[in-house]
Amino acid sequence: MPNIKSAKKRVLVSKVNNERNKMEKSALKTTLKKFDAAVAEGNREQADSAYKAAVKSIDQAVNKGILHKNNAARKKSSITLKMNELA
Repeated sequence: MPNIKSAKKRVLVSKVNNERNKMEKSALKTTLKKFDAAVAEGNREQADSAYKAAVKSIDQAVNKGILHKNNAARKKSSITLKMNELA
């Protein structure tokens, strides 16, 4: 445990940020799984709404610093290809 007051605060702040990042990353994975499930089911309308939600959550993750922009571009490209195969 740190002895300096600022170091103690840093530990607390980093713990909070770590939990927030975990929560955001988990939510992102959930939206991607919902999209994959809709595509596997073959339901076009469900897949379309899940696609929009997935792209939005990917973009939000980039803005929050959870994902790198190239990683996000790769994910969006991948789900777009899956969406186009469904058509």
